[in-house]
Amino acid sequence: MSDTLLFLCNQIHRCPASLWSFARRTTTLVVLVVANQLCPTAVASDQIPGAQQTAPIAIANATIHTISGGVLQNATIVFDRGKITYVGQSPTLVAETEVIQGSGKHVYPSLIEAHTNLGLVEINSIRASLDSRETGTYNPNVRSAAAFNPDSELVPVNRANGILLAVSAPTGGTISGRSSLMMLDGWTWEDMTLQSDVAMQMRWPESQQGQRELQELFDQTRQYMAGRKEGTVPRDLRLDSLSRVVAREMPIVVDVDSADGIASAVAFAKHESLKIVLHGAEHALQCAALLKAEGVPVIVSSVYRVPVSRHAAYDEGYSFPKRLADAGIKFCISAGGRFGASGMRNLPYHAATAAAYGLTPEQAIRSITLDAAEILGVADRVGALDEGLDATLFMCDGDILETPTQVEAAFIQGRAVDLDNKHKQLYRKYSIKYDRMGSE
Repeated sequence: MSDTLLFLCNQIHRCPASLWSFARRTTTLVVLVVANQLCPTAVASDQIPGAQQTAPIAIANATIHTISGGVLQNATIVFDRGKITYVGQSPTLVAETEVIQGSGKHVYPSLIEAHTNLGLVEINSIRASLDSRETGTYNPNVRSAAAFNPDSELVPVNRANGILLAVSAPTGGTISGRSSLMMLDGWTWEDMTLQSDVAMQMRWPESQQGQRELQELFDQTRQYMAGRKEGTVPRDLRLDSLSRVVAREMPIVVDVDSADGIASAVAFAKHESLKIVLHGAEHALQCAALLKAEGVPVIVSSVYRVPVSRHAAYDEGYSFPKRLADAGIKFCISAGGRFGASGMRNLPYHAATAAAYGLTPEQAIRSITLDAAEILGVADRVGALDEGLDATLFMCDGDILETPTQVEAAFIQGRAVDLDNKHKQLYRKYSIKYDRMGSE
């Protein structure tokens, strides 16, 4: 036991009744010291982030999935200073270009997870590792990027499967806060932020009282904006953040499933002239005409889900993306679901399942790349392999929608990233164990 802990214990033991307030004040410190003595140091990813690109890199003779312009066979992609400079079959390379032979390989833009708690949650069952929500009902001032844990062990696990970009979204309350689009490599959350305020996260209130309170908050925001313009009201961080939504600088991403909730959320957004994206929206097809007419996109939260009622078809979740496409509703696919960031690595297989139940392979891969980028408003930077876009891409040994496919190289804004992770380390460790057992 440490000297500090002994000192504190002695102080508490000697305290007369009149000094027990001292004991109460030191209780928390004692608990922390004991925890420090008994618990091992917290584990975090020890991988070194990639260095800035210093010379042009070309991946030659590969199958390049541009997403925006189809698939190019035996083609070359060149990138320099973090940007794609050439995609095609007749490149002109400067002498200092590093050439990676891509014969038999496939090159894709980063897969994009459009809604996750990555970086905010480490282990779902350990409360101390949960930082995805704040107390209270209305927290528009919350920004997930500032809470993002760059040392999360889940970050390298996910990027090893081609997911190099993810929207880290807060939860809780009616207005949860601002989600951020994060690059899955970097020293700090600032390094990893591609766009800090990509959307305002909301959970639609089903009660009339909750909807009235939400309307009052937006009315108050408009009054605040007018007052700030005139210089007659002090700054309010919550209303400042909501002002950006009212000004259409960012969309609201609304968590809602029921048909009535979807209809009322879309009506509210139309009345307030807001950009709106639905998340989940399990009953979206009951409002298909409305969503198509208003141009409201949907983030599908997990293809792997059970039917919403006992009378629904077994493949209701699997075929949901296909039915959205047939209805003319724009969508992207998220791995989402109950496991959050822990199951996010399966994102390409959610898209693959949607392809098995009706989507074309092209629609499926687009739903986790360019469609996601367009819905999030970042298609001018990521989501496809076009000249001028960020060189955030990966090379793999087959179709990324197939489970045996292995990602062999990945780049985030031209930086080569480490693809090792805890899962691979455990695989190597226990492979050795069972090899030894077999040889004895």
